[in-house]
Amino acid sequence: MELSVVVPIHNEEGNIKPLLEELTKALEGFDYEIILVDDGSTDRTIEEVKKHMTPRTTLLVLNRNYGQSSAMEAGIQFAHGDIIVTIDGDLQNDPADIPKLVEKLEEGYDVVAGIRQKRKDEPFRKFLSKVANKIIQKVTGVKITDYGCTLKAFRKDVAKGLGLYGELHRFIPILADIYGAKITEIPVNHRPRLHGKSKYGFNRIFKVISDLMYLVFIQRFGQKPMHFFGTIGFLMFSAGFLIGVYLFILKILGHSIGGRPLLTFGVVLLIGGIQLITTGFLAEMLVRTYYESQGKRPYRVKEIIRKGGGSAILPHGD
Repeated sequence: MELSVVVPIHNEEGNIKPLLEELTKALEGFDYEIILVDDGSTDRTIEEVKKHMTPRTTLLVLNRNYGQSSAMEAGIQFAHGDIIVTIDGDLQNDPADIPKLVEKLEEGYDVVAGIRQKRKDEPFRKFLSKVANKIIQKVTGVKITDYGCTLKAFRKDVAKGLGLYGELHRFIPILADIYGAKITEIPVNHRPRLHGKSKYGFNRIFKVISDLMYLVFIQRFGQKPMHFFGTIGFLMFSAGFLIGVYLFILKILGHSIGGRPLLTFGVVLLIGGIQLITTGFLAEMLVRTYYESQGKRPYRVKEIIRKGGGSAILPHGD
């Protein structure tokens, strides 16, 4: 049984050497491959990988910075293993935990997620993460303790069927739940970052909220969207009908209704708001349909580098 370890990296030049050393040590006894996906690094990350890579290491160089979800998806789709493990490239996840995840997966699960113990992040970041985890659990019903932990193990068919776009790597357990996967979680080690800078920023909060709204919609109404749109449409129609009856009665009683703000404000606000929300949902679904029905990906791999085998520059679109 082959194991593929997928590592998205972005400006991690100081972590590459110890990362590859620890992964190699942790994977002793496995038939494995390590797939590093460079997501548009601007430092010497690629040079460091070339310097320290082994025959079991492959580097995928993306054409530009697409984001962690696309980098992770690129590695997953390239992976050949029966089991696919994802791990961060900053060494805050401990490669020594990988055998524990694989062992748990072999108990009959499809996905095993890590729960970071005694997190070594800033207090405010840990607070935000805790609040976010509670909200996600509440609105989705998927009771995973630590959504932000990248360290996870998957069966190949589940990993390749996730379809990671936007910032959806944060919601892998929800995607796996939609897929019908059997999910569990185990405690894993968490370490302080020694090299490089955290990629966390407040701008991600709004992206996460948007993706969560979309996933909740897909989770609850993906196969029955009429239950969502029909319910809202019926409520809108009912409200509009009642307003119409009310204004009709006023008209019969001799009141003027043409200039009333109630009519204009209600119509513009309700129709405009619903159009914006539904357009967003439909656009998301159209994007997924576009990529998945044609086998396309929201990224382009520019180069594949292997130890001793040179490199391959891929034509645009491959």
